[in-house]
Amino acid sequence: MGAAPAAAPMAVPQPPPASDAKFPEAESNRWVSAAEQPVSTVSLDVSKAGYAIVRRFLREGQLPPIDAVRGDDMVNYFPYDYPTAKDKARPFALTATMVPSPWTKGASLVHIALKGWDAKQATRPRANLTFLLDVSGSMEPQDRLPLIQKALHQFAPSLRADDTVSIVTYANGVQIVLEPTKGSEVAKIMAAVDSLQAGGGTSGGAGLQTAYAQAQSHFASDAVNRIILATDGDFNLGETNPRQLEQLIAGKRKLGIYLTILGVGTDNLNDALMQRLAHAGNGQAAYLDSVLEARKVFVEDLGSTMTPIADDTKMQIEFNPSKVAEYRLIGYETRQLQRADFLDDSVAGGQIGAGHAVTAIYEVLPVGAATQHVKPLRYQKPASAQPSEETAFVHIRYRLPGHKDSQEIEQGISQANATLTLDAASNDVRFSVAVAGFAQLLRHDGAVSEWSFDQAADLADGARGKDAFGWRAELVQLIRAAKGLAG
Repeated sequence: MGAAPAAAPMAVPQPPPASDAKFPEAESNRWVSAAEQPVSTVSLDVSKAGYAIVRRFLREGQLPPIDAVRGDDMVNYFPYDYPTAKDKARPFALTATMVPSPWTKGASLVHIALKGWDAKQATRPRANLTFLLDVSGSMEPQDRLPLIQKALHQFAPSLRADDTVSIVTYANGVQIVLEPTKGSEVAKIMAAVDSLQAGGGTSGGAGLQTAYAQAQSHFASDAVNRIILATDGDFNLGETNPRQLEQLIAGKRKLGIYLTILGVGTDNLNDALMQRLAHAGNGQAAYLDSVLEARKVFVEDLGSTMTPIADDTKMQIEFNPSKVAEYRLIGYETRQLQRADFLDDSVAGGQIGAGHAVTAIYEVLPVGAATQHVKPLRYQKPASAQPSEETAFVHIRYRLPGHKDSQEIEQGISQANATLTLDAASNDVRFSVAVAGFAQLLRHDGAVSEWSFDQAADLADGARGKDAFGWRAELVQLIRAAKGLAG
């Protein structure tokens, strides 16, 4: 398949460390031989923190550290108008598309899109929410606790009358600031929020234990039971061992109590820990870099997040070695699973909320391609045991909330799913490809060394579509800002 005109390679210098922030360390996914390893398995969820973190660095005039750039977070930050599931009993609509790669001659991109069943506000289960708020000394700046307070002021009016809200805070110690309160009592909730002040250490482990005890004591089987932790991620008092914190959270997840984590600040942000804990809690992580983002997370997104439609969601894709020589997954470096983990229901996957879209993009090289990244084995035949015209086959495994048994949906991918040119694909496909390419440029990925920020900006700009809230136009501006910072 054809490719976009190549531009001169652009070297992207890594900026000096801007803070003591901690991000998950993971190398970009490499090319894999389909003959030797035809199966790729990942956990699917919708974490959006990575995009907002990248945006904050760029707005402050710095290129983000490589580890702060997660391609899956960036692609999945945006809403997409993919075909939507019609029935919550089968909560996903799966759409696969193959398009020419804009940055690798002769390669294709396998674009896998999921769109969840969407619950309306009036039909969603009532919410039983426990807010766990970090009020330690590091949360004093305006971009931390004050930002969380502003976000809660925007969120409270969207509560339903039968929702329940509790507030637990932690610093040197732990305090229950608000006992379970009905959503109709907005003034009481806001008075508790306005009373918060920052100061002291960070006893996050004890805070988690208290919040879970609070949520469990008021657990309702007919409600969505969720803890929402807002912090800069710095746990330095009490239980701070990540593994033990994960075990606590995973145990409560099995009881039906989910976890959402909201990160703030930059200088001591522990994004790595936040990602681990959110995954253990079968929940999502988000990052607040502005009042506008706070509104997006609390008002536009949290309503969907509060209504899980699938737990422990995993994807496994098998590539046909008679068609595919090599493949690589763009992003998802921290969500890789072993092949056997797909059928092992004791291995956690991701949680998907109502109306959420999930995108995964693989780059594939066909058999016979001039480019070669993995030297073939001498005695390995690159042929399928069962000849097929399919390029790949996708399985999605998940559990409906409250159910023990997992279910699967699956789909084959062939030339029937392909477009001859990238321009012929939908706006959503082209825009998500632009975001994936931008993320790779920021990560200095050699796979896009023949591509440029200008090409990424042009592709994104041409695929903005309706863009009611201006999120896609903002991305185009960020790409151009990154180009200027890269020199």
